[in-house]
Amino acid sequence: MPKQTTMAIKSYTNQAHMLVKNYLLADPFVPYTSILGGILACKVVYDLTDLFSCVYIKTYPSLTKFQRVDWNNRGISTTHAIFISAMSLYFVFWSDLFSDPQLSGLIVFRSSTLSTSGLGVSLGYFFSDLAMTLWQYPALGGMEYVIHHILSGIAVAYSMFTREAQLYTYMVLISEVTTPEIHLRWYLDTAGMKQSIAYLINGIIIFIGWLIARVLLFGYMFYHVFLHYDQVIKMHTFGFVLVFGVPSALGILNMMWFGKIIKGLMKTIAKRRSPTKEVEGEH
Repeated sequence: MPKQTTMAIKSYTNQAHMLVKNYLLADPFVPYTSILGGILACKVVYDLTDLFSCVYIKTYPSLTKFQRVDWNNRGISTTHAIFISAMSLYFVFWSDLFSDPQLSGLIVFRSSTLSTSGLGVSLGYFFSDLAMTLWQYPALGGMEYVIHHILSGIAVAYSMFTREAQLYTYMVLISEVTTPEIHLRWYLDTAGMKQSIAYLINGIIIFIGWLIARVLLFGYMFYHVFLHYDQVIKMHTFGFVLVFGVPSALGILNMMWFGKIIKGLMKTIAKRRSPTKEVEGEH
């Protein structure tokens, strides 16, 4: 390769590196680039889910147009849930950012480029999924889903832009760990596997996961807020209201859905027991 061409390539590479470093990943631009990245990632995952399903899922071609949209949209939701759950578990239980007493600053005001960008990607997802839900309303979800996404989006956006209460935001986002199981339940149903043992096991996992991540963990979050109330009270008024208001509202929704999960699980178990009783009666 000619020396002049090599120099030109190095020059363009350096310019691209400086563009990314000084603008795309510069601290003031991280929220905006991460939101955009989250939205673009949703589009990529939607297309990849469609492509993968066409090739490897036998029942996918027979689905209606709307069912395919729902199927692919759940692929986005599942991917986001895995990503943000991993981020949340890391920051809440393993990272020193919110647990190291030697770090300067109050816990409610601590943040990092990684924690902020993670919230930005999540916000990009909430924007995309809310738009999809409203576009297909109410087929992809009723008003409770719209309220859930609006409340989540407001809380995540506030925490990301102000750098306040990111610990509590990630505590609440751990609840997304139950999302893949919820979608798997729908996938099994759509694929005609509602009577399978996998469907029953998935229901039990949903019950346990929901109880831990969306009921008990919310209680722990409020306990943590109580222990650090002297710091929480120093937040801006709007942030203070969000710390108590959003988890409370989401907690009510979680309890409503938890009741439906219990009823669904009991119904599934009852159906599996019925054939057994009928066979025993014949003998």
